[in-house]
Amino acid sequence: MTSDDLSPRTDLWLIAGLGNAGPWFAGTRHNAGFSVVEHLAARAGARFRWAGPRCRVAQVELAGCPVLLAKPLWNINKSGGPVAALMRARQVPALRLVVVQDDLDFPFGSVWLKRGGGPGGHNGVRSVSDTLNSREYARLRFGVGRPAKGEKVGRFVLGKFAEAEREQMPALLDRCAEAVDLLIAQGLDRAQTVLHTAQR
Repeated sequence: MTSDDLSPRTDLWLIAGLGNAGPWFAGTRHNAGFSVVEHLAARAGARFRWAGPRCRVAQVELAGCPVLLAKPLWNINKSGGPVAALMRARQVPALRLVVVQDDLDFPFGSVWLKRGGGPGGHNGVRSVSDTLNSREYARLRFGVGRPAKGEKVGRFVLGKFAEAEREQMPALLDRCAEAVDLLIAQGLDRAQTVLHTAQR
């Protein structure tokens, strides 16, 4: 399988990281989803390329399965359109979609897996669920913590990680990559057990 093989595959997984396009958003909390899929691509030696006007993708193999890593390039709040288009084009069912998001409900350094549930105030996740008319996909939630008292949420999530947080990012991105590998290889229940137990 080459990096240019983007034909439909019955066993294909789609890992969609949520974020905002543009260099000024790089390294921000809201782009944690982009950071994770970029890390997965780098580990596999793959590069992102355009897949239509609204998305960049990289084809890799994880846990012996073909995986399409995606960065939807509309505003993060409109991520559902590009994700749904890729799923239709590559015939990926919701059960093999993983959406990677930043999450205010978990402290920085926490990584959690779940399937279904509400968006928890994340408009990018809401857009995916509304566009697909489904919540039957998995979510990898990268904890970014809460803003300080008096700081607006929008300013916080569009801000850069603190220096001490940036020092921890390589290990956290590795943890995310290991969770994705385990999810694909052994299923959601096993991946949740290993990931969540290790963080308690």
